[in-house]
Amino acid sequence: MGWMIQASTGAHRADTIFLAVLALSVFMLIAITGTMVFFVFHYRKSRHPQAEQIEGNTLLEVVWTVVPLAVFLAIFYYGWTNFEYMRNSPRDAMVVKVTGRQWNWSFEYPNGKRTGMLYAALGRPMKLEVRSADVVHGFFIPAFRLKIDALPGKLNTTWFEPTQLGSYDIECTVICGVDHSAMLSKVVVVPEEAFKAWYFGDENAPVPVWTAPVKAAVAIENPVLALMKQKNCLECHSVDGRTMVGPTFKGLLGRQEELSTEGVSRAVAVDEAQIRRGIQDPMSELVRGFPASMPTEPLSPRELDDIVAYIKTLR
Repeated sequence: MGWMIQASTGAHRADTIFLAVLALSVFMLIAITGTMVFFVFHYRKSRHPQAEQIEGNTLLEVVWTVVPLAVFLAIFYYGWTNFEYMRNSPRDAMVVKVTGRQWNWSFEYPNGKRTGMLYAALGRPMKLEVRSADVVHGFFIPAFRLKIDALPGKLNTTWFEPTQLGSYDIECTVICGVDHSAMLSKVVVVPEEAFKAWYFGDENAPVPVWTAPVKAAVAIENPVLALMKQKNCLECHSVDGRTMVGPTFKGLLGRQEELSTEGVSRAVAVDEAQIRRGIQDPMSELVRGFPASMPTEPLSPRELDDIVAYIKTLR
């Protein structure tokens, strides 16, 4: 569905160029094929049993050289100007740091807030600084016609200005590992007032959510879930028993797990202390069967207590 929506200023420009090139290509296909068919029938052997040598036509040769050259230069010009447009963001664009890692996206805003989904204000430009924490990823928003590589050790930039409220898919276009197909997120475009209420609110401010047709910025059902979304916990861990990049939080307290510490494995019944240690220092004890790719998110003592208390209720 993303290809059927023009949800940003860049999408309209990209579609205009694409449709112009497509129309030109269809015209040339019909013209060339029609000429070939005409020549096959008009100069068939029954009408011209003796072949006739044609020395050439200077005017015709000039036309079929100059016209295609002019067409290709026009295509190059509009393609290049659109490329420049997508690389040069407005001065007032909000800069958001985008990090791709196996297998999720994270977004950091100028005020330090971090989320697993990208939140944007309607009609306000947003510049993206895209990087990778591990392997090559492809950051792609189909509804915005926006695609840029996320490379380890290199910063790439692009920008967009949303023109429609809604929630739009973010995908990874590079096969980056076993859970590449699950490396999905969303761009949530809300009214500017809703975005400001969340952005300038305290760390417990509810994340903005879009509700058709134009209502937004309502609190989600549980404030701890909102915190876990903000800290990217739910990008890798489920609360309903589903297996994702990391083990599910459901039934975690007391569950038998095989942990590995410095290469030494042991079976344990997970207790509260191990839950806390797993959140604060995830690389100290690795759960067998899951990748060692969990980032460390800064938590205040109160936030840690709230998250641990919530996980303990998930039976």
